[in-house]
Amino acid sequence: MSLEKRDYDAIVVGSGPNGLAAAILIQQQGLSVLIIEGKDKIGGGLASEELTLPGFVHDVCSAIHPMAVASPFLKTLPLAAHGLEFISPTLAAAHPFDDGTAAILDHSISHTASFLGDDARTYEKLMTSVTSDWPLIDKDTLGPLRFPSHPLALASFGLKALTSATYFVNHFKGQAARGLFGGMAAHAIQPLNNLSTTAIGLVLMATGHLKGWPIPKGGSVSIANALGSYFRSIGGKIETGNFVTDLSKLPSAHAILFDVTPKQLLKIAGHKFSNIYKWQLERYRYGMGVFKIDWALAEPIPFKAEACRTAGTIHLGNTFEEIAEGELMTSKGRQAEKPFVLLSQQSLFDSSRAPDGKHTGWAYCHVPNGSKQDMTAIIENQVERFAPGFRDVILARNTMNTEQMEAHNPNYIGGDINGGILDIRQLFTRPVLKWSPYKTSDKGLYICSSSTPPGGGVHGMCGYNAAKAALKDIFKIEIK
Repeated sequence: MSLEKRDYDAIVVGSGPNGLAAAILIQQQGLSVLIIEGKDKIGGGLASEELTLPGFVHDVCSAIHPMAVASPFLKTLPLAAHGLEFISPTLAAAHPFDDGTAAILDHSISHTASFLGDDARTYEKLMTSVTSDWPLIDKDTLGPLRFPSHPLALASFGLKALTSATYFVNHFKGQAARGLFGGMAAHAIQPLNNLSTTAIGLVLMATGHLKGWPIPKGGSVSIANALGSYFRSIGGKIETGNFVTDLSKLPSAHAILFDVTPKQLLKIAGHKFSNIYKWQLERYRYGMGVFKIDWALAEPIPFKAEACRTAGTIHLGNTFEEIAEGELMTSKGRQAEKPFVLLSQQSLFDSSRAPDGKHTGWAYCHVPNGSKQDMTAIIENQVERFAPGFRDVILARNTMNTEQMEAHNPNYIGGDINGGILDIRQLFTRPVLKWSPYKTSDKGLYICSSSTPPGGGVHGMCGYNAAKAALKDIFKIEIK
């Protein structure tokens, strides 16, 4: 079937990792694709800037990328040939406790288990099962609901993953294993008693064991630059500095894919949608926001626990119970005095991030959506709690509240970096309840952002799955 001539076969609005992935997959089929990006640089949340002092390179938004190397689509792309280099920290992550000890996440399951006392055998058995099944189910897990290619493996994973973290953590008895799992599950950015919060914890631990939690040399922007370079190398075109607010201002195309959340999609194209589709988009729910700090440091963060000094990522939350209480309180609009803090120390492993002998720190905590409360002292108290003397090594800091996060990236509604809450109601039915959640009600218009399955993270799978849908619907090209 031949299609009438248009300016482009497809246009992708927004150049976050999902927009870039969508554009690449379509361009790979020999079609013509234009990416339109509102900002002067591509990448969305993949941005790195000197936010504090000259020579200190900070990741503005996304900083920790366990899914970038585990992504079923991104790992097929020749990104190393386009300048992307990943660095693996000695330990993927560490979780310190008040008593000066720490649990770890290492590439080795047995090494990780050796820090977990009486829970070592339980952890080994559990994660050996999950990691052996993960390569069989990664595409099914990181996509829309469909009949799986390995149903037994997916069922085995699903029976664990769809439970709440507060239920699943009872597999463990000791503080170390319970705390470690709590920090992993807290990446879900919702109360840990919600169904499906186990999923994010298991996926992050599995990818840590299989691929590690690597750091892109030079900053998160390196991922965006490599994706953009590859896209251009296969004939794609990119236009920056053009915020799309009106469909009529776009060039003609057979398919338009939007790397935006429902709120922006309604503003841009709401007049084209059916009443029921608009009704569903208007009821889409956003989750907690984040308050973020970047530090320029005179020396490495002086953690009490030795393991924390060799880990790329640190989870600051002490016990499972403390993390769960803080997440629940924040979800109800009240700010915890001891919140879970996600911290990364990239310069320990990537010397390009800071001047010789100096270092960077990156951290955020969860806050109520839209909160403008200054969390600087609270976050630094949490760091100081596990790293006495931390404040003495701070040279400068830059902070971003939820309003500033959204100003930097309009997809972060109220500071929500996941594109909408990833609870059981919106896990596979984001942004609406449809067999293909990437299709809108108007033919040729698609949504490809983290507001679609599988949700937030630098994996590009939302864009990949949306592009697959568009290729099949519009161009009759089926990607297996």
